Amino acid sequence: MTTFDTDEHVLTALDAGASGYLLKTAPPSRLIPFVLAAAAGASVLSPEAVQHLRDHRSAAPDPEIDALTPREREVLALLGEGRSNADIAARLYLSEGTVKGHVSRLMAILGCQNRTQLALRAARHGGQP
Repeated sequence: MTTFDTDEHVLTALDAGASGYLLKTAPPSRLIPFVLAAAAGASVLSPEAVQHLRDHRSAAPDPEIDALTPREREVLALLGEGRSNADIAARLYLSEGTVKGHVSRLMAILGCQNRTQLALRAARHGGQP
């Protein structure tokens, strides 16, 4: 949690391995679920952090992402928006288990340690499926 809401701070924290980025100014209705999710081991990004990632996406060619299946790219793009497994499953008409499988494969293929790194990678690629 931080009070710093700049592109540089968000990107630096995530590049350094932070599992999430939350602003202290978030209303309790948003802050409390994020903190509980982080405490449970989930990677979380505030909507503001996701917007910073979107604003700085490069859309540069990424051969590893370009080699993904269309479904894997869809899952990755939704991860880049900060979506949960349940939300991704509902949007793509998949089971949560299938989404978890895609996320695990994406982490292995792209060499990411967690969902936050996947989201950062998606954002840097342009977040397009």
